[in-house]
Amino acid sequence: MLRLNINDEISPLKAVVLGTAKSSGPTPKPEEAYDPKSLEHILAGTYPKEADMIQEMEAFAAVFEKYGVKVYRPEVLEQCNQIFSRDIAFVIEDKLVVANILPEREKEVEAILHVLDKIDEGHILHPPEEVHVEGGDVMPWKDYIFVGAYTADDYAEWITARTNSHAVDYLRNQFPRKTVKSFELRKSSNARENALHLDCCFQPLGKGKAILHKNGFLVEEEYQWLVDFFGRENIFEITADEMYHMFSNVFSISPDTVVSEKGFTRLNNWLRSEGFTVEEIPYAEIAKQEGLLRCSTLPLIRE
Repeated sequence: MLRLNINDEISPLKAVVLGTAKSSGPTPKPEEAYDPKSLEHILAGTYPKEADMIQEMEAFAAVFEKYGVKVYRPEVLEQCNQIFSRDIAFVIEDKLVVANILPEREKEVEAILHVLDKIDEGHILHPPEEVHVEGGDVMPWKDYIFVGAYTADDYAEWITARTNSHAVDYLRNQFPRKTVKSFELRKSSNARENALHLDCCFQPLGKGKAILHKNGFLVEEEYQWLVDFFGRENIFEITADEMYHMFSNVFSISPDTVVSEKGFTRLNNWLRSEGFTVEEIPYAEIAKQEGLLRCSTLPLIRE
């Protein structure tokens, strides 16, 4: 049996579900796009090819192998995009929460049943229907759970709005010992302004550091709360262009080891200057779907 344990984003990783790009299907039609960035690449004819994405994910798997992390992969569903395992479920403490995701993606959960079977049923939570939540919006951080949300009246009109106010209340009820701190995210049909998930504009790192993008937040006071929480001197503030390229969506294997995209030169140089080991891999093709390294992972156990 798997003894789940996740209390933050950085403790040494022991077990993870890494998505798969195998049989990810043809380039979607424009009306099938889930987010503005994918749509942009579909229309431009630059949507990523399956072979390139498989190669990128294997590079990620190789890093996990190097650090002795146990890696689970989803069963391959024919013609189905299963790269972003973070969307379908997430772990807080010793509980796995199955996300209520876009209905057309529910079969992705079935593809990880061989992993869920290793978890005690009492530790798997199925939120009620009105709770909309995806793992990219949920970050356990010690005594806190940071949650990206969109709670305006026009929530239903935004395909880019993935986590609602019911989710914030649900997490408060399920994890009463944690402080749930929610942040209103900017939703836009312009890929350079849209914060699809919290991890598209914020990520805590080891050594008390964090990556942040001010314009991803709708409420300046909420952005300022994070600046005060981590301290301005510990924050790497990314530009709109860097947010668009997913600079904040790196992944920590341990407090001092970060997996990053090899093209993120400014960020990677800063990380090294702050004493981090940076494992650089190619991931720019997958990034075209408005997801990157954190999005592709579902951590199960951290030490």
